[in-house]
Amino acid sequence: MTAEQLDTELEKGCAQRKAGQTVPAKQASAACCTADGRLTRSFTVERQGLTMTFTTIDLSTWSRKERFEHYSKAVPCTYSMTVKLDITRIKRNGEKLFPFLVYRLTKVVNRHPEFRTAFNANGDLGIYSDMHPCYTVFHKTTETFSNIWTEFSDDYALFLQRYEEDVSKFGNLETFMAKPDLPENNFTVSMIPWVSFDGFNLNTAGFQYLIPIFTFGKYYEKAGQWWIPFAVQVHHAVCDGFHTSRFINELQELINSK
Repeated sequence: MTAEQLDTELEKGCAQRKAGQTVPAKQASAACCTADGRLTRSFTVERQGLTMTFTTIDLSTWSRKERFEHYSKAVPCTYSMTVKLDITRIKRNGEKLFPFLVYRLTKVVNRHPEFRTAFNANGDLGIYSDMHPCYTVFHKTTETFSNIWTEFSDDYALFLQRYEEDVSKFGNLETFMAKPDLPENNFTVSMIPWVSFDGFNLNTAGFQYLIPIFTFGKYYEKAGQWWIPFAVQVHHAVCDGFHTSRFINELQELINSK
């Protein structure tokens, strides 16, 4: 389908939705618009066996437009929030701590568009359909770290298997990006296991990076309970305190669940 044909399908589909009409399935696949008829474009990319969809945001009709423009142009602003997560259940059950946390963290990321909103390689503002975690491994001899990413799966057993295979294969490589072919729909998570902190903040140059960054610290025991510091770094243009608070609460609920 040509770009002109796609535009025609998009406009036709959105007009039908605004009129309360049902969009045929074939047409709906090309006409990517929201239930209230807002025009969007959706691009599906397949790479290294992974399929990802990036849906652009129509800024003119986006409910968050004023907030986005304020915190990306008038007052460019990122912020961080640091909390202590209760990981008592993980410790008592003898789970492998880091992959357990990364898995549940990714599940919550994939629930909410605020944590999947980004500018793609073409500079388009949009939302990824899903995200994969990119995490760090430390090299004691050189006191440096490398990045590894793992394909996410809702099946924890499968994710854990992929994680262990990736760490086994790439964990000793001391290049910055140890595992190649990093998909663009990734987010960063790391751990600082040498110190337990009450606050942690990252300073990024410019304000075009919208994807959240997560950091865990050194866990500790207090009064029979185990706790771990957890810092969330987000861009205020796409994520408010409500969204970050909901994220943290849902992550704690997942950690507590069986």
